[in-house]
Amino acid sequence: MSSDTIAPEVGDERRDPTAPWPILRIRGLGVSFGGFQALTDVDFDARKGEVHFLIGPNGAGKTTLVDIITGLTRPTTGSVLFDDVELVGHKEHRIVHLGVGRSFQAATVFEALSVEENLDIAASFRLPLRRLLRQRRGTRPEVAEALEVTGLAPYADRPAGALAHGQKQWLEIGMLLTQKPRLLLLDEPVAGMSPDERTRTGELVRYVARDCTVLVVEHDMDFMRRFADRVTVLHEGKVLKADATVAEVQADPVVQEVYIGRAKDDRNSVSRGAAGDEEEQA
Repeated sequence: MSSDTIAPEVGDERRDPTAPWPILRIRGLGVSFGGFQALTDVDFDARKGEVHFLIGPNGAGKTTLVDIITGLTRPTTGSVLFDDVELVGHKEHRIVHLGVGRSFQAATVFEALSVEENLDIAASFRLPLRRLLRQRRGTRPEVAEALEVTGLAPYADRPAGALAHGQKQWLEIGMLLTQKPRLLLLDEPVAGMSPDERTRTGELVRYVARDCTVLVVEHDMDFMRRFADRVTVLHEGKVLKADATVAEVQADPVVQEVYIGRAKDDRNSVSRGAAGDEEEQA
């Protein structure tokens, strides 16, 4: 694969949502912090092999929901079933070993180490100490695959800290892929990226979904329209619309008013503010 392309062409096909069964089932989820109800009675499913977007305004509870799935936060009520295993009550490391991987808004990489070394460390997390201490020659197959899929093979020996912003995000996704997750949670993966980087990230996400379910927390509506199979909308800690198609979300007047319309109003406010500044300067 050339360094220009992150993943093979996957086209714009969308999977049949009735074919796979849910690998993630969330029921009655609620959590409060010091009297503040962050999530209330949240239900939704994510099916095997789909790209499922979780969207909503700031403060809707998206990151809190991901924190609960990954064991960082314990809910007050409800259930999180991952492939029929209850995740509530498990420690974070146990949930990782069950096959759940997560990226963060700011890429978490070892900046002083090379790209390949970062991937190699990530690939080692399941290995027993005896195998870690054994001298090894060459590149692990899972590391070589991650370098190829992410388009980072030409930068394998480069320090991770020298990578561009988008490349660091791809490296973190590659590190997760070496661990063979069955559910991958991505928190605003295209924040701060150029249009070309967003497209390449979307291609990577859809390629990854061939082997696992991907749950994406995102604000970028164009990115959602281009790469989502299904969408769940949160607002003020509650599900506004669950397990919907992109077309259903775009056509829903309540979603338009609460989320999409609000984003438009925010952009208009910024534009009016900029225009006002120019008039004052004039």
